[in-house]
Amino acid sequence: MSIWWSLHLRREAASVPLARRLLIGTMETAGVDPEVSYDLSVALTEACANAVEHGGNTPYGGSSEAYRVTAYLDGEKCRIEVADSGPGFSRAHEIRPARADAEHGRGLCLIRELADHVHIGAKPGRAGTVVSFDKILKWTKDPSLLTA
Repeated sequence: MSIWWSLHLRREAASVPLARRLLIGTMETAGVDPEVSYDLSVALTEACANAVEHGGNTPYGGSSEAYRVTAYLDGEKCRIEVADSGPGFSRAHEIRPARADAEHGRGLCLIRELADHVHIGAKPGRAGTVVSFDKILKWTKDPSLLTA
């Protein structure tokens, strides 16, 4: 089975639960194990929150009001990409665990813990950051998509 969807969302906090609910609904309908769905939905939430918070000002002084979420369920793997048009992620900025008392800075570390593979970078020729991650899927015995 292969399913994919893509959303173009405004950089507003209200867009984050929309993307999360769509992902959970897609995986539930396809018959993905709820624990795997939950892990991916939390990782997606963190990636979207980063795009909303940091994906705004472009390196040229402009502003981007949107970001894109794309999800691919293909065979035994789910791949998710969250792309913004902000200033980009500096390679010099190393992802380190946040201090225990920090209120921010845990998102990318959390994504790395929940997903099997994570890539953070930019698409060639485009401003902004792309956070992509994937996870091997486990399936329930009675997927809704197959019984409908």
